[in-house]
Amino acid sequence: MLLLVNIFCVYLATIGFGLLVNVPKRALNMGGLVSVSGWLVYYYINTYISGYVFANLFGTFVVGLLSILASRYKKMPVIIFNIPALVPLVPGGQAYQVMKSLAISNYALAKTNLIQMVFIAGAIASGFLFSEFLNQLYIRWRIKKANQKKG
Repeated sequence: MLLLVNIFCVYLATIGFGLLVNVPKRALNMGGLVSVSGWLVYYYINTYISGYVFANLFGTFVVGLLSILASRYKKMPVIIFNIPALVPLVPGGQAYQVMKSLAISNYALAKTNLIQMVFIAGAIASGFLFSEFLNQLYIRWRIKKANQKKG
């Protein structure tokens, strides 16, 4: 039951953020589904397989791939789906803990949380990089295949 509540909250958070940044209304539902899919991958990996860094990496990878597919399906830019779908994976909790630790002069804890936050941000960037790399490989393969049919 708690998982269903989390899925619903992830979907609503994505839709809400999409409304805040003026995502077109016809892309909101698809963006919410992309976000929930990425978050489910994150949740599964973080809970059953590995830690938060790999969970963020693979969750963002799924968000990146599904955003590319959604953008082709809806004939809209990829960023319309990427940015709102990324909201549940952003390390806001770690950023808050860094600032809180600095405010109470607990520099060792601030450093630990900052390192976690940097690793998560790097995993998010890498996930998008890998999904775009896979997309470019697919595009080149399609072009090569089309050229072979011509020649």
